[in-house]
Amino acid sequence: MTDKQPLAELDSRYSSPDATARQWAEANTQLAQAEIFWLSTVRPDGRPHVTPLIAVWLDSALYFCTGANERKAKNLAHNAHCILTTGCNAMNAGLDLVIEGDAVRVLDDAKLQRVADAYESKYGSDWRFDVHDGSFNGQGGNVALVFEVAPTTAFGYGRGTVASQTRWRF
Repeated sequence: MTDKQPLAELDSRYSSPDATARQWAEANTQLAQAEIFWLSTVRPDGRPHVTPLIAVWLDSALYFCTGANERKAKNLAHNAHCILTTGCNAMNAGLDLVIEGDAVRVLDDAKLQRVADAYESKYGSDWRFDVHDGSFNGQGGNVALVFEVAPTTAFGYGRGTVASQTRWRF
C-alpha cells in the first residue's frame, strides 16, 4: 500500500518567519524509525492515561499491542480516540510528532502476521510473536491485542534554527 499524502499546513503563529511546512516524507521516515511512542487514552471516568510503548509504522498506520486487561486496552474499549507521540528531548533540534486517530483492533491473522513480522524486523527476536485467533501470542503464553491507528490529523513540531508547526490532514 502506498503511504497517504496528507495536506500540509504551516501554522505561522508558532513558526519562525522563514519556516515552511515540513514534508510528510520526513515524518513518515521518523515514524518508521522511532523506537518509543507515548500513547494517550481516556479512562472511562474522563481522566487521561499516558504510557510509553513500542509500535511499528506499516501501510500508513501505527500498530501497537497490549494485554486485554491493561489500562490502555480497557480505555480503548470505552473510547477509541487516542494520540501517539514520538520525538526527541533536545531543546534546539529535532521533530516531535503527534498522531491523532482511532485505535481499531486488528483481528485478521494475515494482517497480524505482517505486523508481527514488522515488530521482529524492527525490534529483534525478543519481539517475535506467533499469530492465531486474532491476537499476538508471545513467550510464556502471553496474549496481546493488536491495535491499528490510522492518522486523521498529525502535527509536527520542528525545533532548531527554524522552528515550525505543521499540521497534516488526511
